[in-house]
Amino acid sequence: MKKLLPFLCFITLCQVTAQEDAWVFFKDKPNARAFLANPLTMLSQRSLNRRTKQHIALDEKDVPIDDSYYNQIKNASNIAVLAKSKWLNAIHIQGEKLAIDNLSANFTFIERIEFANRTLNRGAKEQTKKSPSNHVNKFSNLKTDFNYGTTANQVQILHADFLHKEGFTGQGIQIAIIDAGFPNVNTLPAFQRIRDNNQVLGGYDFVERSTAFYTAHNHGTNVLSDIAGYIEGQFVGTAPDASFYLFRTEDAVNEVPLEESLWVEAAERADSLGVDVINSSLGYTTFDESKYNYSYANMDGKTTFISRGAEIGTTRGMLLVVSAGNSGNDTWKYIGAPGDAKSVFTVGAVNALETIASFSSFGPTADHRIKPDVLAQGQNVYVISHRSGTPIMSNGTSFSSPIMAGAVACFWQAFPLLTNLEIMQRIRESADRYHTPNDQYGYGVPNFETSYSNTLSVNKTAFLNRIKVFPNPSNEIVTLEMGNEDLKKIEIRIYSIFGKKVFEEKKIIHKTVNIAKLKRGIYILQISNGNDKKAFKLIKE
Repeated sequence: MKKLLPFLCFITLCQVTAQEDAWVFFKDKPNARAFLANPLTMLSQRSLNRRTKQHIALDEKDVPIDDSYYNQIKNASNIAVLAKSKWLNAIHIQGEKLAIDNLSANFTFIERIEFANRTLNRGAKEQTKKSPSNHVNKFSNLKTDFNYGTTANQVQILHADFLHKEGFTGQGIQIAIIDAGFPNVNTLPAFQRIRDNNQVLGGYDFVERSTAFYTAHNHGTNVLSDIAGYIEGQFVGTAPDASFYLFRTEDAVNEVPLEESLWVEAAERADSLGVDVINSSLGYTTFDESKYNYSYANMDGKTTFISRGAEIGTTRGMLLVVSAGNSGNDTWKYIGAPGDAKSVFTVGAVNALETIASFSSFGPTADHRIKPDVLAQGQNVYVISHRSGTPIMSNGTSFSSPIMAGAVACFWQAFPLLTNLEIMQRIRESADRYHTPNDQYGYGVPNFETSYSNTLSVNKTAFLNRIKVFPNPSNEIVTLEMGNEDLKKIEIRIYSIFGKKVFEEKKIIHKTVNIAKLKRGIYILQISNGNDKKAFKLIKE
């Protein structure tokens, strides 16, 4: 009995001092008006330009969380503040449950508190379908004509090589990689090209709160290689001329709720810097402590903290490409968060023959939406080894995602005026199962050559449809209402009602047409943009 007593006291002490993770959500942002009046105090000019191009207005989600609120929680007894999110107006804390519960009573600016252990939340309901509790290793196994070498198949399946040949290699597009570490990216020859061209714009280790980001797990190095890697004649990533920010949010040794908050912080950092595309080959379903595990019912795009953050990231104008997950063969076979978010581009995996990889996670989402969105090669793909610096074979949607992200960057370079949502939809429409999607293939494997051709045709037609002719009728000068930059795209011809060509101008240098020499009557004015044409009835007075 004497031997048992200390043991029982130890158990009681552990129960009393057990630390919980929670998110504290604030009611408002008292200084929002001042920040919104001075947007450069919270966002870079490049970020603002991205919003302007996509007609996205600034709102309170762009405003930093209030310093006073943050500091008061930080100074509260027995509370540790570990992360923060302006998008969700929340901070991530750890502490005993009693100490966390007391926060609401002590601070009137708190809207609500959500525990990562959802059974502790008020009104929490036990899920009817529980997630598996086992924890697995997260990372187990100018016109340009490249010699792709080992990466030929994974690039050509998507017809991304077509974009490269058209001169679209990602130049001018900024990509943030949110991952588990980037060892040796600063030394390996395969990344010499992006180093020499200053394509690594910066990075940060959110796990260690350090600017030393060329460290930790090699997963991020492998992921980056499928976009940016280059060894002449041996290896070419899908967007070798893009620029990159490298963010570590994943602690590969542990699986804890804090990683979700760090991920959202990194996405917010990417937004503020003006990043166009985020690749994230990470997903969350189960944790080291089973009390934090998610159920399939939670994969609805609006339950997990990370998916809520990802959805907001899309509303800021960024395009988020995420891996579907490698659970297709497991008890848990479904996509993970943030792949369940409605507006992210979720990528599954196929093999070299475009047959689904058995490990590729299943959709749909819990609220019955099609996921994954599209597929790329993820089985027997090549990545750059962080040790040898040479191409090695690997598997996982961790790699189908960056292969897709690079192709997306090249496509967006080709059509920079399209919004993030329009880019995703054009790519989906080119996929081989667009009209017959299913739970594991999603919409299938996209064809970027088809996406390019279709978008080019739509853009030409849309451009022609915007042109107006005035005055009409006219006795001398007809003016074309159009942008100055569009003049070089068009040719003008005028035909009589009998089909005889009476006027032609191929090299347009102004927006007016002199019809003074034409006889009075009715004519057809034809404006051509390549093979696309639009005709107007023109009356000469």
